[in-house]
Amino acid sequence: MTNPKANAAIFYASDGYRPSEKGINGRRVAGESFLKGFLRHADVSEFVILSKATTEAEEVASLVRTLRPNIPLRAVGLVRPGKIAPLTQLYYPAANFASEAWRRADNGSAAWTISGITHTTSTMGIMQGLFDLRMAPVMDWDALICTSRAVRASVATQMDLIDEHIRMRFKCDPPPRPMLPVIPLGIHVDDFARDEAARIALRARLGCGPDDVVFSTIARLTPHEKFDPLPIYIAMQAATKSLKPGQKLHIVFCGVFRHPYAKDVFTKGAAQLMPDVGFLLLDGAKAEDRTAALSGADVSLFMIDNIQETFGLAPLEGMAAGLPLLVSDWDGMKDTVTPDVGLRIKTRTLGPRHTANESLRLQGGIDDYSQYCAAVSAMTEVDMADLKAGIVALATNPDLRARLAAGAKARVRQQYDWATVIPQYQALWAEQEKVRAAGLARSQRIPGHVLPVAPAPTLLFGAYPSEVADPALNHFVACDLTGRPSLTQVLALRNYAALNRYFAGPEQIAAVLGTVTRAASPATVETISTATGLNPMYVDRVLMWLLKYDFIRRAG
Repeated sequence: MTNPKANAAIFYASDGYRPSEKGINGRRVAGESFLKGFLRHADVSEFVILSKATTEAEEVASLVRTLRPNIPLRAVGLVRPGKIAPLTQLYYPAANFASEAWRRADNGSAAWTISGITHTTSTMGIMQGLFDLRMAPVMDWDALICTSRAVRASVATQMDLIDEHIRMRFKCDPPPRPMLPVIPLGIHVDDFARDEAARIALRARLGCGPDDVVFSTIARLTPHEKFDPLPIYIAMQAATKSLKPGQKLHIVFCGVFRHPYAKDVFTKGAAQLMPDVGFLLLDGAKAEDRTAALSGADVSLFMIDNIQETFGLAPLEGMAAGLPLLVSDWDGMKDTVTPDVGLRIKTRTLGPRHTANESLRLQGGIDDYSQYCAAVSAMTEVDMADLKAGIVALATNPDLRARLAAGAKARVRQQYDWATVIPQYQALWAEQEKVRAAGLARSQRIPGHVLPVAPAPTLLFGAYPSEVADPALNHFVACDLTGRPSLTQVLALRNYAALNRYFAGPEQIAAVLGTVTRAASPATVETISTATGLNPMYVDRVLMWLLKYDFIRRAG
Protein backbone atom coordinates (compact mmCIF):
# COMPACT_ATOMS: atom_id res chain seq x y z
CA MET A 1 0.00 0.00 0.00
CA THR A 2 1.43 3.40 -0.97
CA ASN A 3 2.42 5.83 1.75
CA PRO A 4 1.94 9.45 0.63
CA LYS A 5 4.44 10.54 3.27
CA ALA A 6 7.09 8.44 1.51
CA ASN A 7 6.63 10.25 -1.79
CA ALA A 8 8.53 13.36 -2.83
CA ALA A 9 8.06 16.01 -5.47
CA ILE A 10 11.05 15.88 -7.82
CA PHE A 11 12.77 19.16 -8.63
CA TYR A 12 13.25 18.89 -12.37
CA ALA A 13 15.55 20.98 -14.58
CA SER A 14 16.76 19.55 -17.88
CA ASP A 15 20.38 20.32 -17.05
CA GLY A 16 20.39 17.77 -14.25
CA TYR A 17 18.76 14.87 -16.07
CA ARG A 18 19.53 14.87 -19.81
CA PRO A 19 23.17 13.98 -20.59
CA SER A 20 22.50 13.24 -24.26
CA GLU A 21 21.41 16.85 -24.81
CA LYS A 22 23.23 18.82 -22.12
CA GLY A 23 26.56 16.96 -22.17
CA ILE A 24 27.73 13.69 -20.66
CA ASN A 25 29.01 13.95 -17.11
CA GLY A 26 28.52 11.90 -13.97
CA ARG A 27 25.94 14.25 -12.44
CA ARG A 28 23.63 14.14 -15.46
CA VAL A 29 24.08 10.41 -16.08
CA ALA A 30 23.26 9.73 -12.43
CA GLY A 31 20.30 12.13 -12.56
CA GLU A 32 18.81 10.49 -15.63
CA SER A 33 19.32 7.04 -14.13
CA PHE A 34 17.70 8.09 -10.84
CA LEU A 35 14.68 9.60 -12.56
CA LYS A 36 14.07 6.49 -14.63
CA GLY A 37 14.62 4.32 -11.56
CA PHE A 38 12.16 6.40 -9.54
CA LEU A 39 9.52 6.27 -12.26
CA ARG A 40 9.95 2.51 -12.59
CA HIS A 41 10.07 1.51 -8.95
CA ALA A 42 8.58 4.16 -6.64
CA ASP A 43 5.59 2.97 -4.62
CA VAL A 44 3.45 6.08 -5.14
CA SER A 45 -0.05 7.01 -6.24
CA GLU A 46 1.13 10.03 -8.24
CA PHE A 47 4.32 11.59 -9.56
CA VAL A 48 4.85 15.28 -8.80
CA ILE A 49 7.54 17.49 -10.31
CA LEU A 50 8.54 21.04 -9.49
CA SER A 51 9.88 22.84 -12.56
CA LYS A 52 10.08 26.27 -14.14
CA ALA A 53 8.91 25.47 -17.68
CA THR A 54 6.11 23.51 -19.31
CA THR A 55 8.63 22.14 -21.81
CA GLU A 56 10.51 20.51 -18.92
CA ALA A 57 7.29 19.09 -17.54
CA GLU A 58 6.63 17.49 -20.91
CA GLU A 59 10.06 15.82 -20.84
CA VAL A 60 9.06 14.01 -17.66
CA ALA A 61 5.55 13.32 -18.95
CA SER A 62 7.07 11.56 -21.95
CA LEU A 63 9.11 9.31 -19.66
CA VAL A 64 6.09 8.55 -17.49
CA ARG A 65 4.07 7.51 -20.54
CA THR A 66 6.85 5.08 -21.45
CA LEU A 67 7.82 3.71 -18.03
CA ARG A 68 4.72 3.97 -15.82
CA PRO A 69 1.68 5.09 -17.82
CA ASN A 70 -0.76 3.99 -15.10
CA ILE A 71 0.55 6.59 -12.62
CA PRO A 72 -0.59 10.23 -13.06
CA LEU A 73 1.93 13.07 -13.25
CA ARG A 74 1.27 16.47 -11.68
CA ALA A 75 3.50 19.43 -12.59
CA VAL A 76 3.94 22.36 -10.19
CA GLY A 77 5.55 25.68 -11.13
CA LEU A 78 8.54 27.05 -9.20
CA VAL A 79 6.79 30.25 -8.18
CA ARG A 80 4.12 28.31 -6.28
CA PRO A 81 6.08 25.50 -4.61
CA GLY A 82 3.45 25.05 -1.91
CA LYS A 83 1.24 23.44 -4.52
CA ILE A 84 3.23 20.21 -4.18
CA ALA A 85 0.76 19.57 -1.32
CA PRO A 86 -0.44 17.16 -0.09
CA LEU A 87 3.16 15.98 -0.54
CA THR A 88 5.47 17.28 2.17
CA GLN A 89 8.82 16.23 0.68
CA LEU A 90 10.93 17.72 -2.10
CA TYR A 91 13.91 15.99 -3.75
CA TYR A 92 16.58 18.30 -5.18
CA PRO A 93 19.22 16.74 -7.49
CA ALA A 94 22.30 18.51 -6.08
CA ALA A 95 24.10 19.15 -2.82
CA ASN A 96 23.41 22.85 -2.39
CA PHE A 97 19.67 23.13 -1.87
CA ALA A 98 19.93 26.49 -0.08
CA SER A 99 17.86 28.08 -2.87
CA GLU A 100 15.01 25.68 -2.11
CA ALA A 101 15.22 26.36 1.63
CA TRP A 102 14.85 30.06 0.87
CA ARG A 103 12.03 29.34 -1.60
CA ARG A 104 10.25 27.42 1.17
CA ALA A 105 10.72 30.20 3.74
CA ASP A 106 7.58 32.13 2.80
CA ASN A 107 5.55 29.01 3.57
CA GLY A 108 7.45 28.22 6.77
CA SER A 109 10.51 26.05 7.32
CA ALA A 110 8.31 23.10 8.26
CA ALA A 111 6.04 23.37 5.22
CA TRP A 112 7.90 20.47 3.60
CA THR A 113 11.21 18.65 3.89
CA ILE A 114 14.02 18.91 1.37
CA SER A 115 16.55 16.25 0.42
CA GLY A 116 19.55 16.99 -1.78
CA ILE A 117 22.29 14.66 -3.01
CA THR A 118 26.05 14.82 -3.44
CA HIS A 119 27.80 14.46 -6.77
CA THR A 120 31.20 16.11 -7.26
CA THR A 121 32.00 17.96 -4.04
CA SER A 122 35.47 19.32 -4.84
CA THR A 123 34.48 22.42 -6.83
CA MET A 124 34.65 25.89 -5.33
CA GLY A 125 30.95 26.25 -6.12
CA ILE A 126 29.97 23.22 -4.06
CA MET A 127 32.30 24.08 -1.18
CA GLN A 128 30.80 27.57 -1.09
CA GLY A 129 27.40 25.91 -1.51
CA LEU A 130 27.83 23.85 1.65
CA PHE A 131 28.70 27.07 3.49
CA ASP A 132 25.54 28.65 2.07
CA LEU A 133 23.57 25.60 3.17
CA ARG A 134 24.62 26.21 6.79
CA MET A 135 23.49 29.85 6.49
CA ALA A 136 20.14 29.08 4.85
CA PRO A 137 16.94 28.19 6.78
CA VAL A 138 17.76 24.47 6.61
CA MET A 139 16.31 22.32 9.38
CA ASP A 140 17.10 19.00 10.98
CA TRP A 141 14.26 17.39 9.02
CA ASP A 142 16.09 18.18 5.78
CA ALA A 143 18.71 15.81 4.38
CA LEU A 144 21.79 15.81 2.21
CA ILE A 145 22.08 12.31 0.78
CA CYS A 146 25.71 11.19 0.62
CA THR A 147 26.38 8.52 -1.98
CA SER A 148 29.22 6.90 -0.03
CA ARG A 149 30.70 6.81 3.44
CA ALA A 150 33.77 8.62 2.13
CA VAL A 151 31.65 11.49 0.80
CA ARG A 152 29.72 11.67 4.07
CA ALA A 153 33.01 12.04 5.92
CA SER A 154 34.03 14.81 3.50
CA VAL A 155 30.76 16.72 3.92
CA ALA A 156 30.82 16.32 7.70
CA THR A 157 34.40 17.60 7.80
CA GLN A 158 33.51 20.79 5.98
CA MET A 159 30.37 21.31 8.06
CA ASP A 160 32.46 20.90 11.22
CA LEU A 161 34.77 23.66 9.97
CA ILE A 162 31.82 25.91 9.10
CA ASP A 163 30.18 25.34 12.47
CA GLU A 164 33.40 26.14 14.29
CA HIS A 165 33.57 29.40 12.33
CA ILE A 166 29.98 30.19 13.41
CA ARG A 167 30.87 29.58 17.07
CA MET A 168 33.97 31.74 16.89
CA ARG A 169 32.46 34.62 14.91
CA PHE A 170 28.95 34.83 16.35
CA LYS A 171 29.55 33.40 19.85
CA CYS A 172 26.56 31.10 19.48
CA ASP A 173 25.66 27.54 18.60
CA PRO A 174 25.37 26.76 14.88
CA PRO A 175 21.92 26.16 13.35
CA PRO A 176 20.39 22.69 12.96
CA ARG A 177 22.34 20.46 10.62
CA PRO A 178 20.57 18.41 7.94
CA MET A 179 20.60 14.63 8.11
CA LEU A 180 23.52 13.06 6.24
CA PRO A 181 22.24 9.60 5.26
CA VAL A 182 24.32 7.33 3.04
CA ILE A 183 22.34 6.02 0.06
CA PRO A 184 24.25 4.82 -3.00
CA LEU A 185 23.58 5.69 -6.59
CA GLY A 186 21.90 2.93 -8.55
CA ILE A 187 21.59 1.54 -12.05
CA HIS A 188 19.07 -0.46 -14.00
CA VAL A 189 21.09 -3.69 -14.00
CA ASP A 190 19.47 -5.21 -17.08
CA ASP A 191 20.65 -2.26 -19.20
CA PHE A 192 24.22 -3.56 -18.98
CA ALA A 193 23.83 -7.18 -20.03
CA ARG A 194 26.74 -8.32 -22.17
CA ASP A 195 26.26 -8.66 -25.91
CA GLU A 196 28.08 -11.71 -27.34
CA ALA A 197 28.23 -10.33 -30.87
CA ALA A 198 29.73 -7.08 -29.57
CA ARG A 199 32.25 -9.10 -27.56
CA ILE A 200 33.39 -11.09 -30.58
CA ALA A 201 33.63 -7.96 -32.73
CA LEU A 202 35.69 -5.99 -30.22
CA ARG A 203 38.14 -8.82 -29.55
CA ALA A 204 38.59 -9.34 -33.28
CA ARG A 205 39.27 -5.63 -33.66
CA LEU A 206 41.93 -5.90 -30.95
CA GLY A 207 43.40 -9.02 -32.50
CA CYS A 208 42.95 -10.95 -29.26
CA GLY A 209 44.26 -14.46 -28.92
CA PRO A 210 42.34 -17.07 -26.89
CA ASP A 211 44.30 -16.35 -23.67
CA ASP A 212 44.50 -12.57 -24.04
CA VAL A 213 42.96 -10.47 -21.27
CA VAL A 214 41.15 -7.19 -21.93
CA PHE A 215 40.82 -4.49 -19.27
CA SER A 216 38.27 -1.78 -20.04
CA THR A 217 37.42 1.58 -18.49
CA ILE A 218 34.32 3.66 -19.17
CA ALA A 219 34.90 7.20 -17.93
CA ARG A 220 35.47 10.78 -18.91
CA LEU A 221 38.98 10.73 -20.37
CA THR A 222 40.55 13.68 -18.58
CA PRO A 223 43.86 13.06 -16.78
CA HIS A 224 43.46 16.26 -14.79
CA GLU A 225 39.85 15.71 -13.59
CA LYS A 226 39.29 11.95 -13.58
CA PHE A 227 42.35 9.68 -13.60
CA ASP A 228 45.94 9.70 -14.72
CA PRO A 229 46.49 6.86 -17.23
CA LEU A 230 50.29 6.85 -17.14
CA PRO A 231 50.75 4.85 -13.92
CA ILE A 232 48.34 2.29 -15.38
CA TYR A 233 50.48 2.04 -18.50
CA ILE A 234 53.64 1.56 -16.46
CA ALA A 235 52.02 -1.19 -14.40
CA MET A 236 50.53 -2.90 -17.45
CA GLN A 237 53.86 -3.00 -19.24
CA ALA A 238 55.54 -4.41 -16.14
CA ALA A 239 52.81 -7.04 -15.79
CA THR A 240 53.52 -8.42 -19.28
CA LYS A 241 56.70 -10.01 -17.87
CA SER A 242 54.54 -12.33 -15.73
CA LEU A 243 52.32 -13.63 -18.54
CA LYS A 244 52.60 -17.04 -20.08
CA PRO A 245 54.05 -17.26 -23.60
CA GLY A 246 51.70 -15.99 -26.28
CA GLN A 247 49.41 -14.14 -23.85
CA LYS A 248 48.82 -10.41 -24.25
CA LEU A 249 47.13 -7.67 -22.27
CA HIS A 250 44.86 -5.03 -23.80
CA ILE A 251 43.36 -1.82 -22.48
CA VAL A 252 40.18 -0.28 -23.89
CA PHE A 253 39.24 3.23 -22.81
CA CYS A 254 35.70 4.31 -23.65
CA GLY A 255 34.96 7.96 -23.02
CA VAL A 256 35.02 11.52 -24.27
CA PHE A 257 37.98 13.88 -24.54
CA ARG A 258 37.29 17.50 -23.70
CA HIS A 259 40.67 18.78 -24.85
CA PRO A 260 43.29 17.74 -27.44
CA TYR A 261 45.79 17.87 -24.57
CA ALA A 262 44.00 15.03 -22.82
CA LYS A 263 43.94 12.83 -25.92
CA ASP A 264 47.67 13.34 -26.36
CA VAL A 265 48.31 12.21 -22.79
CA PHE A 266 46.33 9.02 -23.36
CA THR A 267 47.57 8.12 -26.82
CA LYS A 268 51.21 9.19 -26.67
CA GLY A 269 51.55 7.77 -23.17
CA ALA A 270 50.23 4.40 -24.32
CA ALA A 271 52.62 4.23 -27.27
CA GLN A 272 55.69 5.07 -25.20
CA LEU A 273 54.99 3.42 -21.84
CA MET A 274 53.30 0.14 -22.80
CA PRO A 275 54.44 -0.87 -26.28
CA ASP A 276 53.63 -4.53 -25.59
CA VAL A 277 50.04 -3.92 -24.51
CA GLY A 278 47.09 -3.57 -26.88
CA PHE A 279 45.37 -0.20 -26.79
CA LEU A 280 42.04 1.04 -28.14
CA LEU A 281 39.95 4.17 -27.70
CA LEU A 282 36.15 4.06 -28.03
CA ASP A 283 33.65 6.91 -28.11
CA GLY A 284 31.79 7.15 -24.81
CA ALA A 285 29.06 9.22 -26.45
CA LYS A 286 28.00 6.18 -28.52
CA ALA A 287 25.84 3.54 -26.85
CA GLU A 288 27.24 0.82 -29.09
CA ASP A 289 30.80 1.67 -28.03
CA ARG A 290 29.87 1.55 -24.36
CA THR A 291 28.26 -1.85 -24.93
CA ALA A 292 31.37 -3.05 -26.74
CA ALA A 293 33.65 -1.89 -23.91
CA LEU A 294 31.68 -3.89 -21.36
CA SER A 295 30.95 -6.90 -23.54
CA GLY A 296 34.47 -7.38 -24.89
CA ALA A 297 36.31 -6.99 -21.60
CA ASP A 298 37.52 -9.56 -19.10
CA VAL A 299 38.08 -7.02 -16.31
CA SER A 300 36.45 -3.69 -15.48
CA LEU A 301 39.22 -1.22 -14.63
CA PHE A 302 38.57 2.02 -12.71
CA MET A 303 41.82 3.40 -11.32
CA ILE A 304 40.66 6.80 -10.04
CA ASP A 305 43.16 9.12 -8.36
CA ASN A 306 41.18 12.37 -8.46
CA ILE A 307 39.09 14.26 -5.89
CA GLN A 308 36.59 15.08 -8.65
CA GLU A 309 35.24 11.55 -8.33
CA THR A 310 32.85 10.83 -5.45
CA PHE A 311 31.07 7.55 -6.16
CA GLY A 312 31.83 5.87 -9.47
CA LEU A 313 28.94 4.53 -11.53
CA ALA A 314 31.23 2.70 -13.96
CA PRO A 315 32.16 -0.06 -11.48
CA LEU A 316 28.45 -0.81 -11.03
CA GLU A 317 28.05 -1.04 -14.79
CA GLY A 318 31.00 -3.44 -14.95
CA MET A 319 29.47 -5.54 -12.18
CA ALA A 320 26.15 -5.61 -14.03
CA ALA A 321 28.00 -6.88 -17.12
CA GLY A 322 29.40 -9.72 -15.05
CA LEU A 323 32.99 -8.46 -14.91
CA PRO A 324 35.48 -8.71 -12.06
CA LEU A 325 36.76 -5.33 -10.94
CA LEU A 326 40.18 -3.79 -10.52
CA VAL A 327 39.76 -0.36 -8.91
CA SER A 328 41.60 2.12 -6.74
CA ASP A 329 40.75 2.13 -3.05
CA TRP A 330 39.08 5.52 -3.42
CA ASP A 331 35.85 7.23 -2.35
CA GLY A 332 32.73 5.24 -3.35
CA MET A 333 34.65 2.15 -4.40
CA LYS A 334 35.40 1.54 -0.72
CA ASP A 335 31.68 0.72 -0.42
CA THR A 336 30.82 -0.84 -3.75
CA VAL A 337 33.84 -3.04 -4.51
CA THR A 338 34.01 -5.67 -1.80
CA PRO A 339 36.51 -8.56 -1.83
CA ASP A 340 33.95 -10.88 -3.39
CA VAL A 341 33.65 -8.71 -6.53
CA GLY A 342 37.10 -7.31 -7.21
CA LEU A 343 40.46 -6.00 -6.07
CA ARG A 344 41.00 -2.54 -4.58
CA ILE A 345 44.45 -1.00 -5.04
CA LYS A 346 45.86 1.01 -2.13
CA THR A 347 46.08 4.80 -2.52
CA ARG A 348 47.94 7.47 -0.54
CA THR A 349 47.82 11.27 -0.33
CA LEU A 350 49.82 13.87 1.58
CA GLY A 351 48.41 15.46 4.72
CA PRO A 352 46.39 18.69 4.85
CA ARG A 353 49.31 21.03 5.56
CA HIS A 354 51.01 19.89 2.36
CA THR A 355 48.04 20.83 0.18
CA ALA A 356 46.80 24.06 1.81
CA ASN A 357 48.52 25.93 -1.02
CA GLU A 358 46.22 24.26 -3.57
CA SER A 359 43.13 25.39 -1.66
CA LEU A 360 44.37 28.97 -1.45
CA ARG A 361 45.21 29.07 -5.15
CA LEU A 362 41.73 27.77 -6.05
CA GLN A 363 39.93 30.09 -3.66
CA GLY A 364 41.92 33.07 -4.88
CA GLY A 365 41.29 32.37 -8.55
CA ILE A 366 44.96 31.72 -9.29
CA ASP A 367 44.21 28.15 -10.34
CA ASP A 368 41.08 27.01 -12.11
CA TYR A 369 39.30 23.81 -11.14
CA SER A 370 41.23 21.64 -13.60
CA GLN A 371 44.54 22.93 -12.30
CA TYR A 372 43.43 22.35 -8.73
CA CYS A 373 42.38 18.75 -9.37
CA ALA A 374 45.50 18.04 -11.42
CA ALA A 375 47.80 19.31 -8.66
CA VAL A 376 46.12 17.15 -6.02
CA SER A 377 46.19 14.16 -8.36
CA ALA A 378 49.93 14.65 -8.88
CA MET A 379 50.34 14.21 -5.13
CA THR A 380 48.13 11.10 -4.99
CA GLU A 381 49.83 7.74 -5.19
CA VAL A 382 48.26 4.57 -6.49
CA ASP A 383 50.53 1.90 -5.01
CA MET A 384 52.51 0.64 -7.98
CA ALA A 385 53.46 -2.72 -6.52
CA ASP A 386 49.86 -3.36 -5.51
CA LEU A 387 48.62 -2.34 -8.97
CA LYS A 388 51.10 -4.60 -10.79
CA ALA A 389 50.15 -7.51 -8.54
CA GLY A 390 46.42 -6.91 -9.14
CA ILE A 391 46.86 -6.86 -12.90
CA VAL A 392 48.89 -10.07 -12.85
CA ALA A 393 46.50 -11.83 -10.51
CA LEU A 394 43.50 -11.13 -12.73
CA ALA A 395 45.37 -11.69 -15.99
CA THR A 396 46.79 -15.07 -15.03
CA ASN A 397 43.97 -16.60 -13.01
CA PRO A 398 40.77 -17.22 -14.99
CA ASP A 399 39.21 -18.99 -12.00
CA LEU A 400 39.68 -15.85 -9.89
CA ARG A 401 38.09 -13.76 -12.63
CA ALA A 402 35.15 -16.12 -12.84
CA ARG A 403 34.60 -16.15 -9.07
CA LEU A 404 34.74 -12.37 -8.77
CA ALA A 405 32.53 -11.94 -11.82
CA ALA A 406 29.85 -14.13 -10.27
CA GLY A 407 30.09 -12.18 -7.02
CA ALA A 408 29.89 -8.88 -8.89
CA LYS A 409 26.76 -9.83 -10.76
CA ALA A 410 25.03 -11.00 -7.59
CA ARG A 411 26.06 -7.98 -5.50
CA VAL A 412 25.05 -5.33 -8.00
CA ARG A 413 21.56 -6.77 -8.38
CA GLN A 414 21.10 -7.19 -4.64
CA GLN A 415 22.52 -3.84 -3.58
CA TYR A 416 22.55 -1.34 -6.45
CA ASP A 417 19.64 -1.97 -8.79
CA TRP A 418 17.16 0.90 -8.57
CA ALA A 419 14.54 -1.61 -7.47
CA THR A 420 16.54 -1.87 -4.25
CA VAL A 421 17.79 1.71 -3.97
CA ILE A 422 14.53 3.63 -4.57
CA PRO A 423 12.87 2.11 -1.44
CA GLN A 424 15.81 3.53 0.54
CA TYR A 425 14.93 7.01 -0.73
CA GLN A 426 11.30 6.49 0.21
CA ALA A 427 12.26 5.24 3.65
CA LEU A 428 14.35 8.39 4.12
CA TRP A 429 11.46 10.63 3.07
CA ALA A 430 9.17 8.85 5.55
CA GLU A 431 11.76 9.37 8.29
CA GLN A 432 12.13 13.03 7.38
CA GLU A 433 8.36 13.41 7.57
CA LYS A 434 8.32 12.06 11.12
CA VAL A 435 10.98 14.55 12.20
CA ARG A 436 9.15 17.38 10.43
CA ALA A 437 5.81 16.50 12.03
CA ALA A 438 7.42 16.40 15.46
CA GLY A 439 9.07 19.77 14.90
CA LEU A 440 6.16 21.83 13.57
CA ALA A 441 6.34 24.15 16.57
CA ARG A 442 9.86 25.14 15.52
CA SER A 443 8.75 26.24 12.06
CA GLN A 444 9.91 29.71 11.09
CA ARG A 445 8.44 31.84 8.33
CA ILE A 446 10.21 34.60 6.43
CA PRO A 447 7.80 36.56 4.22
CA GLY A 448 8.84 36.44 0.60
CA HIS A 449 9.48 40.18 0.27
CA VAL A 450 12.09 40.21 3.06
CA LEU A 451 14.23 37.20 2.17
CA PRO A 452 17.78 38.17 3.18
CA VAL A 453 19.29 36.61 0.05
CA ALA A 454 16.69 38.04 -2.35
CA PRO A 455 14.66 40.90 -0.89
CA ALA A 456 11.93 42.44 -3.02
CA PRO A 457 13.69 44.87 -5.40
CA THR A 458 11.57 47.83 -4.37
CA LEU A 459 12.47 47.13 -0.74
CA LEU A 460 16.17 46.79 -1.50
CA PHE A 461 16.14 49.88 -3.73
CA GLY A 462 13.49 51.76 -1.78
CA ALA A 463 15.65 54.88 -1.56
CA TYR A 464 15.70 55.24 -5.36
CA PRO A 465 12.21 56.64 -6.21
CA SER A 466 10.57 59.83 -5.02
CA GLU A 467 7.85 57.89 -3.24
CA VAL A 468 6.21 54.49 -2.95
CA ALA A 469 2.85 54.15 -4.71
CA ASP A 470 -0.19 52.53 -3.15
CA PRO A 471 -2.85 52.15 -5.87
CA ALA A 472 -5.41 51.09 -3.25
CA LEU A 473 -5.51 54.71 -2.07
CA ASN A 474 -6.38 56.08 -5.51
CA HIS A 475 -9.20 56.18 -8.03
CA PHE A 476 -8.51 55.81 -11.76
CA VAL A 477 -10.04 57.05 -15.00
CA ALA A 478 -9.11 56.34 -18.60
CA CYS A 479 -7.16 58.83 -20.68
CA ASP A 480 -8.38 60.04 -24.07
CA LEU A 481 -6.61 57.76 -26.56
CA THR A 482 -7.80 59.60 -29.69
CA GLY A 483 -5.06 59.55 -32.29
CA ARG A 484 -2.79 57.43 -30.12
CA PRO A 485 -1.55 53.88 -30.69
CA SER A 486 -3.73 51.21 -29.11
CA LEU A 487 -2.76 49.05 -26.16
CA THR A 488 -1.92 46.19 -28.52
CA GLN A 489 0.31 48.44 -30.60
CA VAL A 490 2.17 49.81 -27.56
CA LEU A 491 2.77 46.33 -26.21
CA ALA A 492 4.10 45.28 -29.59
CA LEU A 493 6.42 48.31 -29.68
CA ARG A 494 7.70 47.59 -26.17
CA ASN A 495 8.13 43.91 -27.17
CA TYR A 496 8.32 42.18 -23.80
CA ALA A 497 8.16 38.95 -25.75
CA ALA A 498 11.77 39.51 -26.81
CA LEU A 499 12.77 38.83 -23.19
CA ASN A 500 10.29 35.99 -22.86
CA ARG A 501 9.11 37.63 -19.65
CA TYR A 502 5.89 39.62 -19.23
CA PHE A 503 5.33 41.55 -16.00
CA ALA A 504 1.65 40.72 -16.61
CA GLY A 505 -0.29 38.95 -19.33
CA PRO A 506 -1.52 41.06 -22.27
CA GLU A 507 -5.06 39.72 -21.77
CA GLN A 508 -5.03 40.77 -18.11
CA ILE A 509 -3.68 44.23 -18.99
CA ALA A 510 -6.48 44.64 -21.53
CA ALA A 511 -9.05 43.48 -18.98
CA VAL A 512 -7.94 46.07 -16.42
CA LEU A 513 -7.86 48.88 -18.99
CA GLY A 514 -11.28 47.84 -20.29
CA THR A 515 -12.73 47.88 -16.78
CA VAL A 516 -11.40 51.39 -16.09
CA THR A 517 -12.60 52.63 -19.48
CA ARG A 518 -16.12 51.26 -19.06
CA ALA A 519 -16.58 52.34 -15.44
CA ALA A 520 -19.35 54.88 -14.85
CA SER A 521 -17.28 56.43 -12.04
CA PRO A 522 -13.57 56.38 -11.17
CA ALA A 523 -12.45 52.81 -10.65
CA THR A 524 -10.66 51.43 -7.60
CA VAL A 525 -8.41 48.45 -7.13
CA GLU A 526 -11.31 46.73 -5.38
CA THR A 527 -13.83 47.32 -8.19
CA ILE A 528 -11.29 46.30 -10.84
CA SER A 529 -10.41 43.14 -8.95
CA THR A 530 -14.08 42.23 -8.59
CA ALA A 531 -14.81 42.86 -12.26
CA THR A 532 -11.77 40.99 -13.64
CA GLY A 533 -11.34 38.26 -11.05
CA LEU A 534 -7.68 39.23 -10.70
CA ASN A 535 -5.84 39.32 -7.39
CA PRO A 536 -5.66 42.92 -6.07
CA MET A 537 -1.85 42.81 -6.00
CA TYR A 538 -1.87 41.74 -9.65
CA VAL A 539 -4.21 44.65 -10.42
CA ASP A 540 -1.71 46.99 -8.72
CA ARG A 541 1.12 46.06 -11.06
CA VAL A 542 -1.06 46.44 -14.17
CA LEU A 543 -2.28 49.85 -13.00
CA MET A 544 1.30 51.03 -12.55
CA TRP A 545 2.11 50.06 -16.13
CA LEU A 546 -1.02 51.74 -17.50
CA LEU A 547 -0.07 54.91 -15.60
CA LYS A 548 3.48 54.68 -16.96
CA TYR A 549 2.22 54.68 -20.56
CA ASP A 550 -0.56 57.24 -20.00
CA PHE A 551 -3.47 54.92 -20.66
CA ILE A 552 -5.04 55.91 -17.35
CA ARG A 553 -4.58 58.66 -14.75
CA ARG A 554 -5.37 59.16 -11.11
CA ALA A 555 -8.73 60.91 -10.58
CA GLY A 556 -8.97 64.05 -8.47
